[in-house]
Amino acid sequence: MGIVDELKQNKILIGDGAMGTLLHSYGSDRCFEELSLSQSEQIFNIHRAYIDAGADIIQTNTYAANYLKLERYGLQDQVKEINTAAVHLAKKASGNDAYVVGTIGGIRGIKPHMITMDEIKRTFREQLYCLLSENIDGILLETFYDLEELATVLQIARKETSLPIIAQVSLEETSYMQNRTHITEAFDRLENHGADIIGINCRLGPYHMLSTLEEVPLPKHGYLSAYPNASLPSYVDGKLQYESDADYFKECALSFRDQGIRLLGGCCGTTPAHIQAISKELKSLAPVKEKIIKPRQTAKVTVSSTAKPGPAPLHEQVKKRQSIIVELDPPRKLDTTRFMKGAKALQEIGIDAITLADNSLASPRICNTAVGSIVKEKFGLRPLIHIACRDRNLIGLQSHIMGLHTLGIRDILAVTGDPTKVGDFPGASSVYDATSFELIKIIKQFNNGISLSGKELGQKTDFSIGAAFNPNVRHIDKAVQRLEKKIECGADYFISQPVFSEEKLIEIHDAVKHLDVPIYIGIMPLTSSKNADFLHHEVPGIKLSPDVREAMARYKDDPGRASEEGVRIAKSLLDTAIGLFNGIYLVTPFMRYPMTVELVKYARTHHPKHSSWRLQNV
Repeated sequence: MGIVDELKQNKILIGDGAMGTLLHSYGSDRCFEELSLSQSEQIFNIHRAYIDAGADIIQTNTYAANYLKLERYGLQDQVKEINTAAVHLAKKASGNDAYVVGTIGGIRGIKPHMITMDEIKRTFREQLYCLLSENIDGILLETFYDLEELATVLQIARKETSLPIIAQVSLEETSYMQNRTHITEAFDRLENHGADIIGINCRLGPYHMLSTLEEVPLPKHGYLSAYPNASLPSYVDGKLQYESDADYFKECALSFRDQGIRLLGGCCGTTPAHIQAISKELKSLAPVKEKIIKPRQTAKVTVSSTAKPGPAPLHEQVKKRQSIIVELDPPRKLDTTRFMKGAKALQEIGIDAITLADNSLASPRICNTAVGSIVKEKFGLRPLIHIACRDRNLIGLQSHIMGLHTLGIRDILAVTGDPTKVGDFPGASSVYDATSFELIKIIKQFNNGISLSGKELGQKTDFSIGAAFNPNVRHIDKAVQRLEKKIECGADYFISQPVFSEEKLIEIHDAVKHLDVPIYIGIMPLTSSKNADFLHHEVPGIKLSPDVREAMARYKDDPGRASEEGVRIAKSLLDTAIGLFNGIYLVTPFMRYPMTVELVKYARTHHPKHSSWRLQNV
């Protein structure tokens, strides 16, 4: 008799509880799957403790025993050895007292596009083969946040074996997966792909898992499972701790039965005591055959009714007319006097937006959102806020985006950000939970009223999303390929690194003219010969031509003439750029805003054919 045969005889089966968090509570801080080799007695004892507590099904200690995850520990060549040892331990512990299912965990988490589906397929097949070779009683696919990943590997497993397959998803919020797929739709898909048991595990405790199951009908052909976490975790002295006691699980056990659960176990934070509690409560009971389904609650997403209608998005403006934006870095020190003078001067000259970098070159400055909000309110100047992935994790990034929307700031430049090693605090952590590509996707998803986790935001944001473009590379075609990928992610327009030669401007134009997304081409006046050498040799993404560096070197001992030469070079570049690009992006060096003010005046007065540029306040 097998697992499915037992369920057909109207039994409720009990699964085991957590392995990883239990090992963590014992003080283990290494690869848990490797412990099947080095600490086999400990793994055996945990299996046995769950069986003695009443578990009918135990899972092998193989959740992350795949090539991609073992590679983090240098154990990628021991996939077969670790999986084989884990099955042997589980079978030795179970004897004839429990079924043994081979566990394979999801690889993709909250950032699904970091790992390709081809990589997932390869690593899944390898682990699946190792487990199937050891005469297990079934396969458990658990903790899958990405439905596409689970559906893909489930179909592979179904073709390879007729053994029972348990397929479990992890939800980002009650009833919904991270891509806003409702749990009932996910379950239907998994059942159609051949899963014998479909369910939910991890992420949620009993309360929210039961709330989800209230909307789930009994499967037509398969059975339902649930492996809830013990509780929400707390973080104490560097360790995650789960506070829920076993009595709470006992209280919830009947509710899980009422929702049609036929296989009930535990996930993070659960122990043999939790399993014993639900086993005693359910072992003698028959499953339910009918249940009342709670109607699905659908959230209403609206466009913000509180936000004041603003000007057209930058990417729409620059498609219709010439446009100038100017970067003015937020101050390094707390005195904002000169910065505000510069912002006012730029507002008076009539620029379309002031762009504010996010701790450029990984050095701390006054928060660009703070100064952007001030210049917006004080001068009516449009702030274009850069967001770097370096300084914020996924929680902080999303909070920041919501804050910008609340402040009425609609223009964002999504950048990866310079690594901390180049800045004032080289020992600081670079977060990089997301790349610029992923950040663009996150913001675009916000524009659809959905957070990264799939939760409804209640309103749709309306950000104009800019992306960075570095044309100062040896192979411009590769740089353009990155632009095309960013367009696929949702970028509305691009802002380039400063360019310092007319030839490069022409090369860029020819390389991007097939794109239907506008580009603001970067131009930055040089201030000295040392400034030119520093930019050329030490700043990522910037290269100067020999002619430009030689021109600046002629005035290395005359700061005044050097600045004039820098402005002259920039004007010459403007003459070419204006004929090729609708968007001009001027970078202010070292808070010397009179230089960029002069360049804005020059662009407008020397190119009168662009009527929209004619000065009104000069």
